[in-house]
Amino acid sequence: MSESVSEAEIGTEEAPAYDSAAPAPLNVPRAPTGNADVDAQLDRLADTDHLATEGHVEVYEDVHRGLRDALTALDARPGPPVPTGHPAAAPR
Repeated sequence: MSESVSEAEIGTEEAPAYDSAAPAPLNVPRAPTGNADVDAQLDRLADTDHLATEGHVEVYEDVHRGLRDALTALDARPGPPVPTGHPAAAPR
């Protein structure tokens, strides 16, 4: 028993038309930096994959602000204590 399907029955659904103006993912790889704040901002860049070009500026400005805040936070972290006194006066 052979089941044949006519060509008219195959492919009755049309493929959606390609819209060159539609947003298209850039698929730019983003490697983790090891800094959670920075990585979160870099991940936010993926939002531009789903936005029209006009929407990119808002995302870029937001990411820039977040990266600047992360950099500022690095400056605010306390470092090792600063030695006091003259090194020659240190006990041996």
